[in-house]
Amino acid sequence: MKIFSLLVRWLVLKNNALQENLSRRFRILLTGDPDGVPPWLSVVAAGNGPGLYLPTDAPWVAHADLATLVGGVRALLMQALHPGSLAGVRSHSRYKDDPLGRLSGTIRWLTVTTYGSHEALAGEACRVNRMHDRVKGEYQDAAGKSLSYRAADPHLLLWVHIAFMDSFLRSHQTYSKRPLPGGADAYVRLWSKSVAPLGLTNVPLDEASLLAEMARYRSELVVTDDTRETIQWIKNPPLPATSRPMYALLFQSAVASLPREYQEMMGLRAAPLAILQPVTTRVLQLMRFAIGPESPIEEAAIQRLHRAGLMVDGKVVGPQPLS
Repeated sequence: MKIFSLLVRWLVLKNNALQENLSRRFRILLTGDPDGVPPWLSVVAAGNGPGLYLPTDAPWVAHADLATLVGGVRALLMQALHPGSLAGVRSHSRYKDDPLGRLSGTIRWLTVTTYGSHEALAGEACRVNRMHDRVKGEYQDAAGKSLSYRAADPHLLLWVHIAFMDSFLRSHQTYSKRPLPGGADAYVRLWSKSVAPLGLTNVPLDEASLLAEMARYRSELVVTDDTRETIQWIKNPPLPATSRPMYALLFQSAVASLPREYQEMMGLRAAPLAILQPVTTRVLQLMRFAIGPESPIEEAAIQRLHRAGLMVDGKVVGPQPLS
């Protein structure tokens, strides 16, 4: 690993164009834009007002870290365990035909909510709510009973929220070296603001409440043939060949960070966390070094916060923005 690290460092220092190329290819993969420019960059940059978070807040720090790559895979696996949320994805999502398109849509929501202004967040929430209004149908619950579902149903929306929140939190705790300001409780409390514009207000506000809420859903989780098919697709999505080795590591790392009970339900096994944790953490660090520390999204958000008077000379001087 040390030799590989030195090799990557030498190659990047030898040729800055390599770093720029790697960074562009990485952004193309995540955003779907052929030029590697996030289509929502202008949304984050627009305006002169604050958003939900500052650079010193836990959600900003967590979502800027590449450990989110593991968190995203983990969240998909967790969400697939609930037949209601799974039915919505399978019946109304283009995840099979256009996986990168669906990925970019999810990244857009995460990015705008984390780094955008209140106006940008309101616009993004309207977009998501319009999509949710079209997602409805029927599914069979864990007992085999037919139930109707709506994506905007607070009960299903809450499962998606806590699966997402737990996944990004655990992935950061496991695979990132960056301290989380305020710890897990701060992340849960602050990220709870993100779903209020979606109509979800009764949410966990600390880590203990998050764990209790997850336990409350346990009796509703089930693995069916549809679940297994979806999990198999998540394990082997139609990604470019050059991305597959890295994705295989992200998938293994996501599985390893899941509670043992979930792993057994899904029939998944991963390498021991004691092995994966240092390897994945280091690989993500090398990946960050290879693509460079620059983040157009963060830079745009910081410039807006300077215009809002919440930052001066790169330092936070304003209070926590109110939602």
